[in-house]
Amino acid sequence: MTSQLKDQRLADLAEHHNVAQFVSFSAGPDPAVRFSRIRGHDPDVEFVGVREAIDALIGSSHSDSVNIRSFQPDKQKGNPFIYGLFDAEQVVTQVRSLASQGYFCIVNETIDTHDGGVSGVVVGGVIEFTPFDTPRGVEQPGVASLPYDTGIKLLGTVYGFQPDLRTEPDERIEFSLHPLRVGYRHSHTLLWEAERVERQELQATIYWPNRFSRLIGDKAYGLLLADTLGFAVPATTVFPRAVAPFTFGRRTGTAEVWMRTSPPEPRPGHFPTTFGWSDPYTIMAKHDPSQAEIASILSQESVEPAYSGASISRDDELPDYVEGVAGRGDDFMTGQRRGESIPALIKTDVQMLLARVRELLGATHAEFVHDGEQPWIVQLHQQRASHPVGVMSPGEPAMGWLDFDPKTGLKALEALIGQAQALRKGIRVTAPVGLTSHVGDLLRRSGTPARIDVKVGSLTG
Repeated sequence: MTSQLKDQRLADLAEHHNVAQFVSFSAGPDPAVRFSRIRGHDPDVEFVGVREAIDALIGSSHSDSVNIRSFQPDKQKGNPFIYGLFDAEQVVTQVRSLASQGYFCIVNETIDTHDGGVSGVVVGGVIEFTPFDTPRGVEQPGVASLPYDTGIKLLGTVYGFQPDLRTEPDERIEFSLHPLRVGYRHSHTLLWEAERVERQELQATIYWPNRFSRLIGDKAYGLLLADTLGFAVPATTVFPRAVAPFTFGRRTGTAEVWMRTSPPEPRPGHFPTTFGWSDPYTIMAKHDPSQAEIASILSQESVEPAYSGASISRDDELPDYVEGVAGRGDDFMTGQRRGESIPALIKTDVQMLLARVRELLGATHAEFVHDGEQPWIVQLHQQRASHPVGVMSPGEPAMGWLDFDPKTGLKALEALIGQAQALRKGIRVTAPVGLTSHVGDLLRRSGTPARIDVKVGSLTG
């Protein structure tokens, strides 16, 4: 598969998967059509020249626009990319210009990256994704990084369909998911590229806020993640601005709800939490007329409150610090009621639950309600007392580390890899790009020890 050119691989991919409609052209002074997948036309249909092929593609595109990806046989990544062209003559001019410079071109329909969906990469048992971007978004800070099974389940909950992202252990795929069906096969999942890589097992570093958690709201993301991982979360319906409402969690049996605001990032006590149903969009309009401070509203089924409270993880080996009150905890959380003595068995239940959470998510801050039989997580946020570290390429360098800022680009990384190998050093990536990114791929292929080691402030992207 790796010996094939990029457009040949895309045509092969289209035999069994949904791809964006496309037509590809050869390099040289007179570019010719190589492959095409356009709805309403036979695969690889013959077109009379570049213009006829482009007209057919734009005419079939829902967005009436196209993008141009270019590549060379010996360099199939990191080449010119042109986004969002509407004028057919301009597309023809660009294709001819790139072809004359020795580039093959793939012209594909523009898929809206602001439709509420996500784009990302799957490789090595990890899925990474972000909204408002192409799969290249994993090269930038703020990507959501999850173990594959966790990520697939979480995305299926949010979007209401099962992402069609089955992969082999030695395969890397670039994909996008869309609320409305798109592409050659008219489905919710698009594959952009699939390539064989060395079989590997990556370890996702789960953190938020990230760009996806900001899309649906920090509270929504924390609770959704806890539910996806199997923890007890009350039945919750999320009413976001950017995507359709979705539901997760377990019924508690009270049939009463709390209405919770979910900003893009935590803002404790800034917006109201109320008991009983209210119109979520009225809440948004009243408390966030700018439409920038509240990402979603949560309608969360209440838990019969024997005890309620909150916890924080400690930096040492001790169990989470837990405090609270008997009954409802809303006055306690707003500081209008002092903490009370909680029975040891209740506190132990909460600490045992949060110890399991910490094993998977690191240090967390949680709000809980205990119904007398079990504790429920009603809010979950991640603490960041230390710098997140993730292994991008295994190994320990003999002579220390060289720092790499992803903003300097892949060519700078290639040069730094050569320098690191000559000096017997590893590479420390100083911004949280995806493990699945081309940054990670280059480092693993070179065998250079590498890790992500970043400051807390750079997590926000």
